[in-house]
Amino acid sequence: MRSRYSAYAIGGLGEYLLNTWHPAMNSDLSIEELSHKTHEWIKLEILNKTQKGDEGSVEFKAYYVDDKGSKNTLHENSYFQRVAGKWLYVGAVQ
Repeated sequence: MRSRYSAYAIGGLGEYLLNTWHPAMNSDLSIEELSHKTHEWIKLEILNKTQKGDEGSVEFKAYYVDDKGSKNTLHENSYFQRVAGKWLYVGAVQ
C-alpha cells in the first residue's frame, strides 16, 4: 500500500502501478494513464489492516491538494491478494 501511494505521489511510475494491480482488474488501465500525476499528495495515514492467508485489506486516508488548490481526503479500504508471493491491488472494498 505504501509503495503504491509513493508511486502516485512521485508520479511517472505507471508501469510500477500497473504491475502491482491484480491482472483480473487492470484491463482498462494503461501505463500512460497511471503515470499522469493529477494531484499533489501530502500524506498517507494507515487506519487499519487485516490479513488472512493470501488475502488482506488496508484501510487508509490519503490527503492531497487538487488542481484548484483545495485540500481533500481519499478514504478507502483496499483489498489485496498475494499471487506468487507478490501483493497485488484488487480494488476498493465496498
